[in-house]
Amino acid sequence: MPPPAARSTILRLMNASQHSACPCHGCTSSGHGHAHHAINQMRKFATPTPEKEYAFEVAASNLRFGDGVTREVGMDLKNMNAQKVGVFTDPNVAKLPPMKMALESLDAQTDLPYEVFDRVVAEPTEDSWRDAIAWARQHDFTHFLAVGGGSVMDTAKAANLFTVFKDADLMDFINAPIGKGLPITKQLRPLIAVPTTAGTGSETTGTAILDITAKSFKTGIASRSLKPVLGVVDTLNTDTCPTEVHISAGLDVLFHSMESYTAIPYTERTPRPVNPINRPAYQGSNPVADVFSLWALRQTVKYLPRVAKDTEDREAKRQMLLAASFAGIGFGNAGVHLCHGMSYPISGLNKAGPKYKHAGYKVDHPIIPHGVSVALTGPSVFQFTAPSSPDRHREALAIFNNTTVSDPSMASIPDSEIGSYLFESIARFLDGLGVPRGLKAVGYSSGDVGRLVEGTIPQRRVLDLAPGIGDIAGEDGREHLARILESSLEY
Repeated sequence: MPPPAARSTILRLMNASQHSACPCHGCTSSGHGHAHHAINQMRKFATPTPEKEYAFEVAASNLRFGDGVTREVGMDLKNMNAQKVGVFTDPNVAKLPPMKMALESLDAQTDLPYEVFDRVVAEPTEDSWRDAIAWARQHDFTHFLAVGGGSVMDTAKAANLFTVFKDADLMDFINAPIGKGLPITKQLRPLIAVPTTAGTGSETTGTAILDITAKSFKTGIASRSLKPVLGVVDTLNTDTCPTEVHISAGLDVLFHSMESYTAIPYTERTPRPVNPINRPAYQGSNPVADVFSLWALRQTVKYLPRVAKDTEDREAKRQMLLAASFAGIGFGNAGVHLCHGMSYPISGLNKAGPKYKHAGYKVDHPIIPHGVSVALTGPSVFQFTAPSSPDRHREALAIFNNTTVSDPSMASIPDSEIGSYLFESIARFLDGLGVPRGLKAVGYSSGDVGRLVEGTIPQRRVLDLAPGIGDIAGEDGREHLARILESSLEY
């Protein structure tokens, strides 16, 4: 028998049965005759149906993992015949041991000139990217080195891209429909990425994210061409992170894993590209990404609470660094969906709206850290997506409950109730980490839901992978998104 359901769980089940559309990938049973599937059938008669994808690709950076491996980057760059290196970091990391170790490694090599850009902004914007791009173009580096968190690695990727495409405008490669989303047709210069947080997985991916301040949401560039040639995962480099940074970064790992594992299957994504260069980096769940995502999810559920409790727990920090890179390989090939799609306006609108400033971040501006902005909608998102693939969501539920799907307590839960149980398990996990309990806790109200929805709609690269939205032809998902955000105000 499953554990007794809480009163809040029962109420959610009742509400879900009365108001939620089923986000399944293809309802075939007699009990799933939903309106949107009938509408899809009518659309099929009205317009040609795009061909579905039939293939997926696997791409990831080479990874090196170990204690003190940052000391090797100078030799790596020398081995690559670097003529001039652009080193990227931020004002905080510039003063910390990881950067000192990297510079000592560069200095130990003969005839290896480099310049340092230490103005990377946490949660970078168009202006901060343009600043970094202009600097990199001026120096025309042959190689790049990034030492820092996701913001640093993503800024270095952008600087590399626009050094090669010297005449391109920033919006030429920004994801459509916000930018032109042009394919990257030239080989970029070698980039080595040295993460100092266990979170973004940017050392393995071809994704770079920025805040479009004029529109109050985030987007970015996603292309395999952007991925670093080497990710140097040094287990000493997160030692100086404050507890809050460990937690926020770890939340990013958690939801990278869950979203990539529950994204629509790659075979459901449309349209099939007519040229493989146009096959997106975010392809939908696939057998290879699944292996990395599930492993990362298990490790994060096990070790993130340990890091939050004791930042001196070396084994837990090592495992979180591995989990971040594994999750990066998972989502870098499968993609993320709703939590990330909605996180972009949540963090973007904050700067002019609630002006929430999360503890533990040494910045002079309002900030909802990326991992926190992703987590705020997590319980409601996976309640919504659970009908799309009950088996996958049951697997996630079993991991949160430290058991297996064959455990009678898991196996006996009906498919229709998996979402509600998963909501409760995710919420309980987040509570244990001290994450703000919903959007109201960071200053949003029901009156902001409309703006948050409008900020989410342009995030096509992730919404197209969202069960119940991306796999419903012609559906932009406004009503579903509004319902998820309303459910995320407080819990």
